[in-house]
Amino acid sequence: MPDAVMIFAAGLGTRMGVLTRTLPKPLIPVNGKPLIDHALDLVDDGPIKKVVVNLHHLGDQIVEHLGQRDVRFSHETDQLLETGGGLKKALNLLKSDAVVTLNSDAVWSGPNPIKALMQAWDPDRMDALLMLVAPKNAIGHKGEGDFIMEPSGDLRRGAGLTYTGCQIIKTQPVASIAEDVFSLNTVWDQLLSRGRVFGLEHHGRWCDVGHSEGITLAETMLRDANVRPN
Repeated sequence: MPDAVMIFAAGLGTRMGVLTRTLPKPLIPVNGKPLIDHALDLVDDGPIKKVVVNLHHLGDQIVEHLGQRDVRFSHETDQLLETGGGLKKALNLLKSDAVVTLNSDAVWSGPNPIKALMQAWDPDRMDALLMLVAPKNAIGHKGEGDFIMEPSGDLRRGAGLTYTGCQIIKTQPVASIAEDVFSLNTVWDQLLSRGRVFGLEHHGRWCDVGHSEGITLAETMLRDANVRPN
């Protein structure tokens, strides 16, 4: 079972406009608390205690904000490494054969996606298990979906369900990529060709807060779910 969580927090946040000139995107408040705290709430509600956060834009502010937590930081000071490269660089801190990854710019309602993934994880069949959501439940996210899921849970590329940024993935396929800068899509493509990527549908709602309009959308989603501001 995975025993570490990687939270992606190194993005520049350019879609947030002026909001991220002096504040990193993971610290933008939504419903009364910073985005990264929404992600950490999901982690705290589960059994995993080891957390790694990658940093780039105004990363010192994130370090200061999380100073009272047992969190390790993977610094991408000189160069943004994208999702795959960022995960690869952090493997020496994660020290796990399989890890949960989570984006810091999303807000969820409904069941805890990390706990759901861990209950469904089958390492004998799977090298990656992606949490997906129906486009109608992907708030603030444009597009017709990323993957088509078969009744068995097998995934293939195509318009269907939207990837949420939350998954369990084995670390060996990530470590085997020669490049330092690459997307997780590079890893998935290799694993898809071998039938080792599976999906799970989240039956709550998920809001993409990678852009400024997402803040209001997320707060409305949480209010509809009776989540009070902090």
